[in-house]
Amino acid sequence: MQRVHVNNLMAKDNNNNNKKMVEAITSMGEDFAQWYTDVVKKAELIDYSSVKGCLIIKPYGYAIWENIQHELDRRFKETGVENVYMPLFIPESLLEKEKDHVEGFAPEVAWVTQGGLQPLQEKLCVRPTSETLFCDFYKNLIQSYRDLPKVYNQWCSVVRWEKETRPFLRSREFLWQEGHTIHATEEQAEARTVQMLNLYADFCEDFLAIPVVRGQKTEKEKFAGAEATYTIEALMHDGKALQSGTSHNFGDGFARAFGIQYADKNNQLQYAHQTSWGVSTRIIGAIIMVHGDDSGLVLPPRVAPTQVMVIPVQMQKEGVLEKATELYNRIAKVARTKIDDSDKTPGWKFADCEMRGIPVRVELGPKDIEAGHCVIVRRDTREKIVVDLDEIETKIPEILETIQKDMFERAKAHRDSHIWDAHNYEELKDIAANKPGFIRAMWCEDRACEEKIKDELAVSSRCMPFNDQEHISDVCVCCGKPAKKLVYWGKAY
Repeated sequence: MQRVHVNNLMAKDNNNNNKKMVEAITSMGEDFAQWYTDVVKKAELIDYSSVKGCLIIKPYGYAIWENIQHELDRRFKETGVENVYMPLFIPESLLEKEKDHVEGFAPEVAWVTQGGLQPLQEKLCVRPTSETLFCDFYKNLIQSYRDLPKVYNQWCSVVRWEKETRPFLRSREFLWQEGHTIHATEEQAEARTVQMLNLYADFCEDFLAIPVVRGQKTEKEKFAGAEATYTIEALMHDGKALQSGTSHNFGDGFARAFGIQYADKNNQLQYAHQTSWGVSTRIIGAIIMVHGDDSGLVLPPRVAPTQVMVIPVQMQKEGVLEKATELYNRIAKVARTKIDDSDKTPGWKFADCEMRGIPVRVELGPKDIEAGHCVIVRRDTREKIVVDLDEIETKIPEILETIQKDMFERAKAHRDSHIWDAHNYEELKDIAANKPGFIRAMWCEDRACEEKIKDELAVSSRCMPFNDQEHISDVCVCCGKPAKKLVYWGKAY
């Protein structure tokens, strides 16, 4: 009974302090966009800088990016990728060598026109992406088929002068990785393009607990200068899509523009084939919007900077802090762990853990110590689990793994319950207006139909999925002519 009494007092304290913490967060149902902004600020992921659209990524936000970076980098290197670094600036003449590419980026390019006190002889672009730099590098590096392939990646920031900006989702400077590979044949380039797209998809699902749809972009939506663009599309909690990673097959277009040729085994000159692929800090926005709730972040354990927070309760009582510290030292051997031994109230600490999305908190008070157990609270479900202190090293990893799997399954169930089929334009119009989510609909491959759907319904083609080409109708959802492809459509960030 005494244990219940203590819990009731703690619950009362927790509720009062939670109210204070959560009052500043707009609920998802009231205003999803404002909820998102509140979370990134209150969870201390970012701050705004004095340059519009350029964010300060605070330590907790950067720690999430570091975990993403380390895991992706590990997976890249398992496929033979090597890291390099290219310059920040691109001469205008170099950028303009590939016509389609430069036209695609022209509206977003930031230019440097002066160095020190002197105007530059040639203005320099602050890289929006680095294809042209890699091409300029490859043209002198590649001479023979023996020099191929080159499988490179760089971790860097890029600048795109966006008109409308939102934290992580769309900023003028953002962090990312951009892979750039060059191959002897079209088949090798295509294989690498698809390989990296699948690597991204597996990473999102295994590490971030985000289910994705893998597919190919339409001609209208593909990357400027690419032969083909492949994408992973994730569905956010509000039913909008987020392009979460892309992989591009450039064919030999860039090689021809930059004169990248190699001597094959018959000593004949051939043009090389290239790819590029990238994931950015935008993926942090996906984590927030797929898993978060009205109390803040909910982080999958594998990406969480802190997986377990130990919270001593009634620290003023003799032996509590010492026992909590001992427990922390044990858990730290099996998980990324911290202990909150500040003088704030337990209720404030609990609310802070929830705001930051820490997957597990461990509560330990005098009665717990006397009984030889602790209370584990899951962030995703708020379930409380009583665990014997002797079993803590075994139970913590098990609970973290369960949370990771459950979060993926919940996100997948949400996505699958928000996929709708449209067989004609009226159905498409109704779903677009009233049912958030992905819309499956057949398409004739005519760009005019794609543009009409986007202009009239504010719905864009997300991808032609790899694993779903069921012909749900024989005719195009827009014009009624014979259909050729199933397309996932949706409103997007």
